[in-house]
Amino acid sequence: MIDTGSFTRAAARLDLSQPTVTTRVKALEQGLDTLLVDRLPSGIRPTAAGAEFLPYAREIIALTARARSAVAADGQPHGRIDIGTVAALTTYRLLPVVEYFYLRYPRVQLSMHPPACGEAITHVKDGRLDCAFLVDTVMDYPDLATKVLCREPLALVAGPDHALLDQTGVTTEQLLATALIRADTSGEYHLRFDSTLGQQPRTFELDSIDAAKRSVANGMGVALLPAIAVAQELRDGKLGLVDWTPPFETYTQIVWRRDSVNAALDALVDAVVEVVGEQTC
Repeated sequence: MIDTGSFTRAAARLDLSQPTVTTRVKALEQGLDTLLVDRLPSGIRPTAAGAEFLPYAREIIALTARARSAVAADGQPHGRIDIGTVAALTTYRLLPVVEYFYLRYPRVQLSMHPPACGEAITHVKDGRLDCAFLVDTVMDYPDLATKVLCREPLALVAGPDHALLDQTGVTTEQLLATALIRADTSGEYHLRFDSTLGQQPRTFELDSIDAAKRSVANGMGVALLPAIAVAQELRDGKLGLVDWTPPFETYTQIVWRRDSVNAALDALVDAVVEVVGEQTC
């Protein structure tokens, strides 16, 4: 309901009638003896108490789903796994895992989402995602398990005629003077890049890696991407490698809640460790 902004849209998403949703919210408010949402002409928004209660509500919902999965009669992996990821990993690391699950676990549904940059961890913690794949520096997250899968170097690329390809030891000032073509906008490594530059250059955010690579090849600017995503274009000469090395190391990682009880998620973690290990060995 908070996500949709109205009782009507929430009812449609839940496949319930609008009066049913309204009645349940009122009952919850009465049980808690506090107002959870403000009813406004433009829609609804959480009160201070509602905003404080929301993460607990999400956790209760997620815990209920995990409990139902844990007591399934046959014990076989099943159900839906909501995964946060970036396009580069989906395309160049995870497709074999998706194919493996399609063949091995017919009762498991994988649903991949690109959360906004920096929000993947929050969404895993509050239960909106079951797990997330990151390209980032290695960090510890309270209440989350983390598995580092492989080192994931980044490559700053430009079109074959771009002036920066003729430069050695490219500086921050030179990068700020050129346009940045950004794909994988949910990638945490962009936060590290922005922090390194200190300010953001003229930026074009595109919705696919292929679009970004084509724009860069046509001379629009430079792009920072996982090296695996541009390896073929570098070999073919369609892109060139700018002489700039990030002052941080990035790794592909999977994170999930430590308290998760989900056979399908356990199978996913095992499969990803095996598949990515085979890719990088």
